[in-house]
Amino acid sequence: MDKQELGAFLRSRRERLRPRDVGLPGGPRRRTPGLRREEVAVLAHISTEYYVRLEQGRAPRPSGDVLAAIAGALRLTDAEADHLHVLAGTAPNRTGLHRRDVRPSILALLRRLPLTAGFVMSAACEILAWNDLAAALMEDFTPLTPEQRNLARRVFPGPENGEEPLYGISDAADFRLSVVTRLRTTLARYPADPAVTGLVSELRDTDPDFARLWERHDVQAAPMLTKTFRHPTVGEVTVDCDTLALTDRDQYLVLYTAPPGSPDAESLALLNVLGTRAGHYLPS
Repeated sequence: MDKQELGAFLRSRRERLRPRDVGLPGGPRRRTPGLRREEVAVLAHISTEYYVRLEQGRAPRPSGDVLAAIAGALRLTDAEADHLHVLAGTAPNRTGLHRRDVRPSILALLRRLPLTAGFVMSAACEILAWNDLAAALMEDFTPLTPEQRNLARRVFPGPENGEEPLYGISDAADFRLSVVTRLRTTLARYPADPAVTGLVSELRDTDPDFARLWERHDVQAAPMLTKTFRHPTVGEVTVDCDTLALTDRDQYLVLYTAPPGSPDAESLALLNVLGTRAGHYLPS
C-alpha cells in the first residue's frame, strides 16, 4: 500500500468534482476547490475521520468494498478505480522489473504487416522492436541506445532543448499527457523497478511540463485515434493509430495505417520503398 500516493490521488480526484456533479448544493462559502472531505465520506458511507486519514496517508489499508464505495463517490472511471486499488494494495502488483523482451511471434508479425508502421513499446515507453516502415516514418532506431529509444525522454527533452514536436506530430500536447498517465500507472505496478523510478525522477527534475502534468495525478488519457506526422520527405501523413495491449508482458503493439487508396496510403507506400533512405527528423 502506497499511503502517500493513495492520499494524493484521492485528494486530486476530490478537488476536481463540483458539488453539482454529485447532486449537492454548491453554496457560496467554499474556500477550497471541489468537494469537502466530509461530503465524500457521506457519499461513500464511511466515517469522515477515516476518509481524512486516508487522504493524509495515516489510515490502515481499506477493504475492497470501501475502495469501491469511494470510487463511486468520486465518480472514478474504470481506469482510475483500477489505479486506486493498485495504490491501496488490493490489486495484483508487479513488484519486480517490467519486461523488455518481445515475444518472437510479435516480432514475426511486425515483419509481415503490409503497409503498416508498427512498433512494440514497453510499460516504461521504450521502443523495443519495430518494422522497416516505422523506421522510415519515424526514425531508424537501430543505432540508438535504449535510453534514446525511450519516447518519454524524447517527448520531454527539458526546456533547454526547444519545443519542436517529436517527429513533427500534430498532437504533441495530447501525446505528452498520454505518456505521463502511462508512466504513473507503470510506477504503481512496478514501484521497486529502478528503471521506472529513475525515469520518473529524472523527468520530474528536468522538465517542468512533465512535473506539472505529473501533479495532476491523471491515469487515463483520451485515446489517440489518428496521428499526423510532418515527414521531411513526403510531407504530412495522417494515419489511423491503434494500440493493442500485450498483457502477458505488459507491453503495447502500436500500429499506424492509412485507408487504402488515400493520399496518406500513397505516402506510406512511398516510405515503404524508400525505407531508411528517406529523410529523417533532426534529433530532439
